[in-house]
Amino acid sequence: MMNTAPLLHLDLPGLNRLKSGKVREVFDLGDRLLFVATDRISAFDCIMPNGIPRKGEVLTQLSHFWFDQTAAIVPNHRLARADDPLPAALQPFAARLDGRSMIVKKARPLVIECVVRGYLAGSGWKEYRASQTVCGIHLPAGLLEGSELPEPIFTPATKAETGHDENIPFATAAQLVGADLAAQARDYSLQLYRFARDYTRQRGIIIADTKFEFGLFDGRLILIDEVLTPDSSRFWPAAEYRPGRGQPSFDKQFVRDYLETLAWDKTPPAPALPAEIVAKTQAKYFEAYERLTGRKL
Repeated sequence: MMNTAPLLHLDLPGLNRLKSGKVREVFDLGDRLLFVATDRISAFDCIMPNGIPRKGEVLTQLSHFWFDQTAAIVPNHRLARADDPLPAALQPFAARLDGRSMIVKKARPLVIECVVRGYLAGSGWKEYRASQTVCGIHLPAGLLEGSELPEPIFTPATKAETGHDENIPFATAAQLVGADLAAQARDYSLQLYRFARDYTRQRGIIIADTKFEFGLFDGRLILIDEVLTPDSSRFWPAAEYRPGRGQPSFDKQFVRDYLETLAWDKTPPAPALPAEIVAKTQAKYFEAYERLTGRKL
């Protein structure tokens, strides 16, 4: 595995940057958008000063993979496939864009996050312990941390520019985007989750939960942003799955675990990550990609 310097900041002279998120940079190409996944990594809502080399490639190539797999379920925003050459205007930036960029349609994003949970973890487990519900959905008694739910559940959330997204009942989501769009987003989300859950089980990975984003393009709902990556999903190795505890995962586990050992108050500036933590985290991202796609990056 190459261990090149991480791409943390990206300027593309002559292109208008529309947005800079925790990981992605979005540029305006006129009638299209350019998404670029950097190697930045965040934890506890803080961006670490050093990143994970090639993490942005993993996120982008996994999204390409899943867009290929799920196009029959729901249309998506992708205009160019993983192996398509960059347009001439972007060729001068090829060294920085190759493997980590995606040209997409200009969709109007829904104002809700579309979360599907198949297992009890994270904020869902916290709510269940308090009220035996998740996002107001009543669940059976006696479930443990990490238990598989009887059926996957759709648990929408509001989008937060800073801080955590907030879980909301489906009725609130329907008020925010309209009943028809909310129902369509829910149905697509559950179909996508079930398809991906069955696929990943054959490859030794459990998808505990995942977040989808949808947008409107030409009056139609389409899948946008990234999809089924270690940043948008909770992936667990099936061989190590044991209900009744927190599960090992294929994402930022090493980063979070390391930060919990520090006398850091989880506010900026975040501390730099040691080389060992960076290497372990990089290895997990690559392992997830290779298990899911059957290919090496």
